Amino acid sequence: MRLPMFPLGSSFLPGQKLPLHIFEPRYQRLVQDCLASPDGPLFGVVLIARGNEVGGGEERHDIGTLARIEAHVEAGGGRYELFCRTESRIRVNAWLPDDPYPVADVDLWPDEDNGTQLVDFEFPALVERIEFLYGLLGKLADRTGSEKPDTPQISGFRGSLGERLFEIATHVPMGDADRLEVLAAAGADARMRAVAEAVENAVEMVQFRLLE
Repeated sequence: MRLPMFPLGSSFLPGQKLPLHIFEPRYQRLVQDCLASPDGPLFGVVLIARGNEVGGGEERHDIGTLARIEAHVEAGGGRYELFCRTESRIRVNAWLPDDPYPVADVDLWPDEDNGTQLVDFEFPALVERIEFLYGLLGKLADRTGSEKPDTPQISGFRGSLGERLFEIATHVPMGDADRLEVLAAAGADARMRAVAEAVENAVEMVQFRLLE
């Protein structure tokens, strides 16, 4: 399908809130077209591989998500404050000429597997490591005088394993490279390993800070 696209300097996973301040004329036009679309106020978001959000000419990754405009406020001068939420994962087949904003031919990309029995054994271990990570984050908060983060209640997550892993990943401190690895994992099996690696990276980072 042909989809308006918004390349961003951060990577997003399905199910995340996405606030946007729109001031560039090309993206003002994107918002106007999305709000008028009979298919709903949808656009795609992908991580910028090289370049900046403002001005164009950026290089873009080909994996991203749909984003839906849930609410908007006109801020004057053509500017908008958008309140969006990311949805299904997408894969870019081809980038089309900007018109005037980026446009791509994309497909929805559902998980290619739902998780093997091996993943079922790995899941409790992943939960334990996340709880360990939040214990470390609590110690770091005590040392720095900041507010302790609440440990996510993972048992309360619903949906398929792949969807649960996306949601769990939003609670793990990680950089855009790790987040892109989670997003680009073909299915639940590979995503389990990507999330586990991101957790270990976060554990090492917090442990290093505790030693300072």
